This record gives sequence, C-alpha cells and structure tokens, in this order.
Amino acid sequence: MPRDQRRAQLLDAAGDVFTTKGYHSAAMDDIADAAGVSKPVLYQHFPSKLDLYLALLDNSCDRLVEIVEQALDSTEDNADRVVATMGAFYEFVSSSSGQFRFVFESDLTGDGQVQQRLWRVNNEIADAIAEVISDDTSVPPDQAKLLAISMVGIAQVSARYWVSSGAQRIPLDEAKQLVSSLAWRGIRGFPRTEHD
Repeated sequence: MPRDQRRAQLLDAAGDVFTTKGYHSAAMDDIADAAGVSKPVLYQHFPSKLDLYLALLDNSCDRLVEIVEQALDSTEDNADRVVATMGAFYEFVSSSSGQFRFVFESDLTGDGQVQQRLWRVNNEIADAIAEVISDDTSVPPDQAKLLAISMVGIAQVSARYWVSSGAQRIPLDEAKQLVSSLAWRGIRGFPRTEHD
C-alpha cells in the first residue's frame, strides 16, 4: 500500500479508537489491531501515540477551518453568511465522522501542543470572519477581530452544548437558526459600509 494511503488508513483507525476510548485509554496496540497492521508498521508512520493524535487533531482543525471558510464564501448577503457560518459549526459537530471530538472534547487540553493547535483553529476562523466584518463595515481590524472571536465563541460553545448535553432534542435546523438569529441581531448593529 502506498505510504499516503497507509497513513490515511492508520489515521482512520486511530480516529475510531480515540473517539471510542479517549486518548489516555487508547493503546498503540488497539490502533494497530483496528488498522490490521503490526505495531512496527504503525510506528513507521507515527513515532508516538501523541504524534498520531496530533495528526488527527490537525486534520480535524483543518476541516473545521475549511468548512467555515466555505460558509463565509457561500454568499454576499451577511444575514445568510451568519446562518451559513453558524451552521458550519453545527454541521461539524453533528457529522458522523466524530472529528469534532478532537477539536472540542480533547482529553489532552492541558497539553501545550494541543492548546497551540486549538488556539490556531480559533484564530484562523476568527481572522476569516474579521476580514469580512472589516471589509463590510467601518469597524477597524482590531475591533473586527474581537467581534469575530466572540462569534466563534458563540458558535463553538453552543454547538458543543447542543451535541453533548442532550440538547439535540432541538432539531439541527432549529438549533442553527436560533443561534444564527442571536449572532445576526448582534452583528447587524454594525452597518454595512458601501465601497466605491
């Protein structure tokens, strides 16, 4: 099997094991067994369990940034843009892939490398949102970034609550609409500036 395909196979197996058992309870033996490979093959691709976990976290973070950027680019209408962006977080946490667990529910949040990656994903998403706010309003870039990071917080915390607390009794579309309405009511207080 080519190296990149083997790596993807190992990441898929590790994702299942980490999602089921958590980082601390998962063993490299479990991951090798789930992938149908020997432990030496696993170690050829990932020198440690932490390296494997960080690779999964990076993939999950990149995916979240990608879907938020797609949501931001999906329309020029800012009300629809807020709905799409908030919806991106809800779609991410409701996905059957379980990727959200690596970003939002890591049992390694105290690890410096994990914290760095979580900060990076929040910062990249906030930068993308801040650029739209700054381009569309007269809000200066620093203030736009604060507004953007606040919107990321609303989306992230509410989506995590929705997926993990039994709040899923509220249907996905209704949850997205509720949170989008809240965010839009706040951000529309900064009127759009017409550019020449």
